[in-house]
Amino acid sequence: MLRRALIPALALAALAAPAAAQEWPNKQIKVVIAYPPGGPTDISTRIVMEKVGQLLGQPILFDNKGGASGMIGAEYAKNQPADGYTFLGMTVAMVAITRHLQPIPFDPEKDFATVARMSTSWMALAVHPSVPVNTLAEFVAYAKANPGKINFGSAGLGTITQLFGEMLNLEAGIKMVHVPYKGSAQATGDVVAGQIQAQFDQTVLPQILAGKLKGLAILADSRWPYKPEIPTLREQGYGKDGGDAWYGILAPTGTPSAIIDKMTKAIDEALKSPDVIDKLDKAGAKVTYLDPAGMRKQIDVESKMFADIIKRGNVKTQ
Repeated sequence: MLRRALIPALALAALAAPAAAQEWPNKQIKVVIAYPPGGPTDISTRIVMEKVGQLLGQPILFDNKGGASGMIGAEYAKNQPADGYTFLGMTVAMVAITRHLQPIPFDPEKDFATVARMSTSWMALAVHPSVPVNTLAEFVAYAKANPGKINFGSAGLGTITQLFGEMLNLEAGIKMVHVPYKGSAQATGDVVAGQIQAQFDQTVLPQILAGKLKGLAILADSRWPYKPEIPTLREQGYGKDGGDAWYGILAPTGTPSAIIDKMTKAIDEALKSPDVIDKLDKAGAKVTYLDPAGMRKQIDVESKMFADIIKRGNVKTQ
């Protein structure tokens, strides 16, 4: 008798999930941003997801939980109900870099489902005007002739801004010295002042436009529209496997696939909006949409690439 009673109950439960997905969203959606307000992850996520909220007809609540290289926010989001009302705004470093440098409180494959990649920050390799080079080829030749005399600054140990430099060291066979800072702005201030010679970052772009630094390579898959004469790193033979500073959305594992599909489509639609494109451009980013499968593939590719750089470059966080 008990078994007969359970069968209708189980059937109703099976039907309830699709019905809930069809009704979604019927209340406010929370997006956890695993970095402090005002940074590139925060800015790009808010620009896109505010538009997504308008398209879905529900307001988006942004919850910044910065700290520990994104680990605090990621751990919090992982433990939220997988009901389609909590998502995680993240950057590639959280899932493809930090895991190879220290223990992390989540499994990027098991604890989160990919939803969409949204955008990528423009970055560049820039050098102080006193460095006697004008091209990346000349820079590599100069570094080879002067091992250990080129200091490059980064936003901190284990950041993507360090790993770009370590990658060039390995691929070009040069020996630049890494100088970690507590943020990109400090490093840019010192390269403009000539205290260090080079930097791989987004924050150098305004200084290149102002003529205070020389841009040698754009760290993206295409040239920067504001300085199209500067070739990309890949055009010049380096960093061919990826390594862009990109931002995306994850959902706690178990979130219904129908809900993820709706969110993915809403993000795709938002990224086609002229006002979103314009806002991202002004924030130093561009649309680089990937669906869940494409995003997962990109994470896998870049995780392997950064793991190799970290191992061969003997990169440490302490």
